[in-house]
Amino acid sequence: QEQLVESGGGSVQAGGSLRLSCAASGYSYSEYCMGWFRQAPGKEREAVAFIDNQRSSYTDSVKGRFAISRDNAKNTLYLQMNSLKPEDTAIYYCAALRSDGGYCISNDMDDWNYWGQGTQVTVSS
Repeated sequence: QEQLVESGGGSVQAGGSLRLSCAASGYSYSEYCMGWFRQAPGKEREAVAFIDNQRSSYTDSVKGRFAISRDNAKNTLYLQMNSLKPEDTAIYYCAALRSDGGYCISNDMDDWNYWGQGTQVTVSS
């Protein structure tokens, strides 16, 4: 059974750092695009960062502060978050997208195949 399990969330002060992890199982991890999404209270879920086996991409609000990476040997996805801001407060979800070649070809959440349960990140000012 396919499963994604996030960890590493918590509460930090503005300017601090957190590293999220997402352990994947039950499918061919290296063949999937992987991504992080987040949902703040009262807002829609939004894409944060994507990574396939060739490149990564970020939403503008996190560029230069967040870094996505993946370890295909460990079936694990990471999100290093630095210089955190109160507006980064949200539940963070990892997700997997099946596509030809494993490329990240869609940011439409309806296209993504597997989702984790989410981990809370709270940034205080």
